Amino acid sequence: MTKKIAVLASLVLWTIAPLATAESPQPIRVGLIGLDTSHVIAFTKLLNDSSNPDHVPGARVVAAFKGGSPDIESSRTRIEGFTAELRDKWKVEIVADIATLCRKVDAVLLESVDGRPHLEQVKPVLAAKKPVFIDKPLAASYRDAREIARLAREAGVPWFSSSSLRFWDETRRLKSAAAAGRILGSNVYGPAPTEPHHPDLMWYGIHAVEMLFTLMGPGCESVTRVNTEGTDIVTGKWKDGRLGVVRGIRKGKQDYGIALFGEKAILHSESKPSGYRPLLVEIVKFFQTGVAPVNPDETLEMFAFMEAADESKAKGGVAVSLTR
Repeated sequence: MTKKIAVLASLVLWTIAPLATAESPQPIRVGLIGLDTSHVIAFTKLLNDSSNPDHVPGARVVAAFKGGSPDIESSRTRIEGFTAELRDKWKVEIVADIATLCRKVDAVLLESVDGRPHLEQVKPVLAAKKPVFIDKPLAASYRDAREIARLAREAGVPWFSSSSLRFWDETRRLKSAAAAGRILGSNVYGPAPTEPHHPDLMWYGIHAVEMLFTLMGPGCESVTRVNTEGTDIVTGKWKDGRLGVVRGIRKGKQDYGIALFGEKAILHSESKPSGYRPLLVEIVKFFQTGVAPVNPDETLEMFAFMEAADESKAKGGVAVSLTR
């Protein structure tokens, strides 16, 4: 079946006045939705603890809605601990529903580890006109991702979704490396454990997919996937003939890396990811300005890419087209 990427969402121009400037003495009040991921603790530490050497100023987590998915073990077994730490150590107010959360905050981090409820969870946020960052995965299907983009566009609310690997120092360095010349292709690799309620790459392989699209840009026209128990090799063919490859790792040493193929040079990543600070800097800047650092069209294309990879696997590795 052909995957159709509707150009439903361009970079939203925020019609509401920016929440604050970088020089504002009052931090933006941030609410969390979904307390079943370690991101809620890591993000709160960086935003709320000014003594932290990696502190990101300009925003502060003040309220949270618990959420949770009982049919996902990593949600069910961790949510109570994360909730208790936010409430007891960081003095974050735990509220009963998302509508109440929105009345207490200026902006929202939608953090639920499960992509399935994101569409329903974001609806009251959009109704309240709160800018929102939606953590990976944006959704558990291309259809839901497209609907989120449509609703946000119609509501005039700015949003974006991204893996922290998009803003990894090495991803940025290689993307802008003059020594490589024009980028002709890229091979990226990263861990790719799966979860039965999500298309395979959307659960964790999305990190590597995000790196690939950061480097290659949009314009993928077809996807093929070779799958074994321990490894995925997913190859995207771009409309200008360039090839981009994701190696998803489930067995053996698991790490992230990039090989960039340019007209002038072949370059490789030289260090390991350094945490969430670069992503949070972009999120706070987004909350301050209303300008998203990632075009929603590119995010939608990534989700079509990942669903096409599942279809290719189901059909024995044949190429699956992405058409507009």
